[in-house]
Amino acid sequence: MPGAFPSNTLPVHSPDQGEPRPYTDPAEAVERLCELYSEATHFLAESFAGAITGPTPTARFRAFYPEIRLRTTTYAKADSRLAFGHVASPGTYSTTVTRPDLFREYLTQQIGFLIQNHGQPVMIGPSTTPIPIHFADDGQGALAVPQQGALDFLLRDVFDVPDLTTTHDDIVNGFNVTHEDGSGPLALFTAQRIDYSLARLSHYTATTPDHFQNHVLFTNYQFYIEEFEVYARQMLRDPKSGYTAFVGPGNVEITDPDEPLPAPAKMPQMPTYHLKRDDHDGITLVNIGVGPSNAKTATDHIAVLRPHAWLMVGHCAGLRNSQSLGDFVLAHGYLREDHVLDDDLPVWMPIPALAEIQQALEQAVAEVTELEGFELKRIMRTGTVATIDNRNWELRDQSGPVRRLSQSRAVALDMESATIAANGFRFRVPYGTLLCVSDKPLHGELKLPGMASDFYKTQVARHLLIGIRAMEVLRGMPLDRLHSRKLRSFEETAFL
Repeated sequence: MPGAFPSNTLPVHSPDQGEPRPYTDPAEAVERLCELYSEATHFLAESFAGAITGPTPTARFRAFYPEIRLRTTTYAKADSRLAFGHVASPGTYSTTVTRPDLFREYLTQQIGFLIQNHGQPVMIGPSTTPIPIHFADDGQGALAVPQQGALDFLLRDVFDVPDLTTTHDDIVNGFNVTHEDGSGPLALFTAQRIDYSLARLSHYTATTPDHFQNHVLFTNYQFYIEEFEVYARQMLRDPKSGYTAFVGPGNVEITDPDEPLPAPAKMPQMPTYHLKRDDHDGITLVNIGVGPSNAKTATDHIAVLRPHAWLMVGHCAGLRNSQSLGDFVLAHGYLREDHVLDDDLPVWMPIPALAEIQQALEQAVAEVTELEGFELKRIMRTGTVATIDNRNWELRDQSGPVRRLSQSRAVALDMESATIAANGFRFRVPYGTLLCVSDKPLHGELKLPGMASDFYKTQVARHLLIGIRAMEVLRGMPLDRLHSRKLRSFEETAFL
């Protein structure tokens, strides 16, 4: 076995990053986080380069994530109008931080709330959590870690590697997590959990995390992507639109509306496109494909970017004979038979409709269709959406599923919406669903090739435009109104 030796016998080399310092200016605090993170990742990258090109290492190299820490000693209430930005009780709270360059605006905002609401400085310094060598590339993707056996030493003897025992969603799931040092969590995600998802996002979407926008649309058909590109080029042609660039898989970015957007030789599993604004308040569209597993995968990882809202704009089976192909369904409840989140979010847990999202979607439908009031009800039904994990449910004994659909008062059936909504609830990301009826299997209208083609041509552009318009309405909403207390518990982290 090449270069094997017990890692605990090696001397440990780490950068000297000094003691934690207090900060009352959030911008200065974030700048210090950036310095600490850059020092740590540069140290690891240089040590790794030396280890793979030089003699067998005789030391272990370790650097640590930076950390934010707050200590408060009073039960005095913070601004109760806000659902975030403060801790509920006295104590010490902390969170590790990764990629502070990527999260600069978010961190500045959240630290600012802490300082303002508690009248205490935050402490910024190195944590005790090592940075895995796989995540030490500072977001540049230049650090290629060979697979085991390719080096003349065992990687984990010399460098820290990802530890899945500490990369989990216990904080998100409300398992009353206390860090090893006794501090409570300040944020929903630890640095290593975020790094894991940032790497997965690049893999699944073929776009780097810095392109993602604060408003995310999910769809289950490529037709929506094609219409999104048409819309994006129109926006780039309009200097008053506020949109500055359009990005596709492979991180191809255009600013000229007539510039080609070449597709990569091999499309990723979840092709993703970004219509960007300078403030990251543009729109990202992800084609998650079909099924609750894909829906969970996408939302598990996008959640670490802390978007302001995500919406599902896909196709569904209409369950009422009164519905017509092309009608819209605005979900106000979900029947969850997707099963992928049962261990994280029990099925007995209600997933409430969010008034702000519902109103934005209904307003968008009214504006785009130019219908309102009773006339709007001709093409849009509000009701329960059932999500299942079996695409061919029609081929089994239908008595059980049909009875449950009837008892739940469901008006539509799909394979993604409840998963996306439930993960939005779990991750405290405002969520909503507007589906378009593409078939009515209980009433003899199956999705056949000719009918589907005609349906897609006439409905996709309008449906997508409604989703975009809803996001624009939400973009103009104050943050404290959109991120309401409906998504937060009485034991909640301070950071959004």
